Amino acid sequence: MDEPRPVTAREVAGGSFRYFDFVMVAFVVILLLSNVIGAGKRAVIDLPFVGLWPFGAGILFFPVSYVLGDVLTEVYGYARARRCIWAGFGAMLFMVFMSAVVVALPPDAGWTGQAAYEQVFGQVPRIVFASICAFWAGEFANSFVLARMKVATGGRFLWMRTIGSTVVGEGLDSLIFYPLAFWGAPDWPVSAMLMVMGSQFVLKVGWEVLLTPVTYGVVGWLKRREGVDVFDRGTDFSPFGGG
Repeated sequence: MDEPRPVTAREVAGGSFRYFDFVMVAFVVILLLSNVIGAGKRAVIDLPFVGLWPFGAGILFFPVSYVLGDVLTEVYGYARARRCIWAGFGAMLFMVFMSAVVVALPPDAGWTGQAAYEQVFGQVPRIVFASICAFWAGEFANSFVLARMKVATGGRFLWMRTIGSTVVGEGLDSLIFYPLAFWGAPDWPVSAMLMVMGSQFVLKVGWEVLLTPVTYGVVGWLKRREGVDVFDRGTDFSPFGGG
C-alpha cells in the first residue's frame, strides 16, 4: 500500500474520508459513557508500598477519548477534530437534559427503583456541567498542542506529541472537572478530591504512554487507508473557526 501523501488541512477541506465517521462516533460514545457510568464513582485499589489509593472509576475508559482525539487531529487535522469536539459537546448537553427529564418524571406506584435511579442519575447535571467545561477546554488544548507540534516537528516524534498534548489537555481537564463536580459534595472531602484529582492526572497520562503502541498502529493504518497525512499549516485554530 502506498505511503500517505503529506497535505495541508486546506487541501482536503470539504473532502470525504473513508473512516472519519467511525472514529467520530467512537469518540462521542466513549465520552458519553465515561461521564454517565464512570465519573461519579470513587473506587480504591491497594497498591504495594503505597496502601489504599482512591481514583475515579471513569479513568478506566475516559482516557481513550483523548487517544481518539489524538488520532483525529493527527490523521484528519485540527478542523475535523474540532467538529468532533463540538459533536461531543452537543451530545453531552442533550444527555444532561434527558437525564433531568427522566429523573423528574413521576414514577409508577409499582416501580421501586426511583430512589436508586435518583442516586445514580440525580448527580448527572452537576457532573456533566463540570465535564462539559473540562472536556471543552481539555480537548481543544490537546488538539491544538498536537497539531502545532506536528507542524513544528515535521510530523516526527508522534510519541512526544501525543504524550505532550495529553499532559496539557488532561492537566487542564482535571483542574477544571474535579472542583466543579465534587467541591462540597457528600462523600467527597477536599483531601479525597485533591488526591483523586492528582491520581487521575497521573493515571490518564500513564494510560496515554501505555497506549502509545496502539496509537501508532491506528494512526499508521488510517493514514495509509485514507492516503494522506494532514498538516495544519494555515489553519484557523479558534474553537469557533471554520477552517
